[in-house]
Amino acid sequence: MNYLVISPYYPQNFQQFTIELANKGIKVLGIGQEPYEQLDAPLREALSEYFRVEDLENLDEVKRAVAFLFYKHGPIDRIESHNEHWLELDAALREQFHVFGAKPRDLDKTKYKSKMKKYFTKAGVPVVPGQVVKKPADIDKALKEIGLPMIAKPDNGVGAAATCKLESKEDVEAFRAEWDQTTVYFLEKFVNSSEICTFDGLLDSQGNIVFSTTFDYAHTPLDLMLYKLDNSYYILKDMDPKLREYGEKIVKTFGMKERFFHIEFFRQGDDYIAIEYNNRPAGGFTIDVYNYAHSIDLYKGYASIVAGEGLAPSEFEPLYCLATTRRDATDYYYPEDFVLDKYRDQLKTIKRMPAAFAELQGDWLYLLTTPDRAQMEQMIADFARKAED
Repeated sequence: MNYLVISPYYPQNFQQFTIELANKGIKVLGIGQEPYEQLDAPLREALSEYFRVEDLENLDEVKRAVAFLFYKHGPIDRIESHNEHWLELDAALREQFHVFGAKPRDLDKTKYKSKMKKYFTKAGVPVVPGQVVKKPADIDKALKEIGLPMIAKPDNGVGAAATCKLESKEDVEAFRAEWDQTTVYFLEKFVNSSEICTFDGLLDSQGNIVFSTTFDYAHTPLDLMLYKLDNSYYILKDMDPKLREYGEKIVKTFGMKERFFHIEFFRQGDDYIAIEYNNRPAGGFTIDVYNYAHSIDLYKGYASIVAGEGLAPSEFEPLYCLATTRRDATDYYYPEDFVLDKYRDQLKTIKRMPAAFAELQGDWLYLLTTPDRAQMEQMIADFARKAED
């Protein structure tokens, strides 16, 4: 099998996918922008060949690189990056070279929030009303049919980028004045819930769920963006059966195969409202968070799925796994040495956040596990407490 990795160097933690694929005897090829000498030694050893391009954004240049590797090594069986930024490139290359996996037409339902909502509805999962905004009259229609407050976000966008809350007529007029009328927006009813949770997992080549988990955000992505809070989220030991039912219905309706998924929901009382389907693992170091919580290795597990071997279940009970951040510029009540000593038995690792994530999420990431929810909540409070509190 020939497996082509797009951008094998970045993000650095995803290099382990390449290494584990090679450990399975799969020939792994890479295309990226970094010089070969910049690649970490284990990554270089795992790659059978690496083709450097000047610009991964240049589709024609990347296609020529794939064609060269195809000519030299034979047909490509898989093309993948696991990276939100390259999902469309991955899909375009799969279509061009007739490779298994999601094609551009398959991505529409995961790119556009308006189309996601239709699939959520088809799956029988609760959603809130929304309106695509392509022209000024659509804003008036949304006001009449949905009413305030609303959330305005690009119909094709990632996370909370370029998102705003419209609470008053003045907010609406400010949005109307600032909107460039070229970016298609999606307006939907604001959900009065600060609880966002997920249904995440991995699919085999037939689209069966072979691993699933759930985590809660301590703060919504919108609040993180607006108030520059410290990011915290945590894997739950147990999953609400209703959330699992909704998640499984959504996965079946979207019909993806042999890939990770990350689905976000609002929790509202004892029910859930679907927000977004992401056709990839959750960002940052979340694969590591899954692994620590479930005593599993999903880098190896994914390689086993690709090799057609299936995924062996974990033999251990899940733990709460907390991922919490701190910012370089913030003065905290408890010095780092203090909290690291207090939780030395729970601490699993410390990671420096890549610059691309640091502004939104924080500069340093701490991963900790515990079987006790009360202790996990105390960890969040201790790491986040500011000097002025």
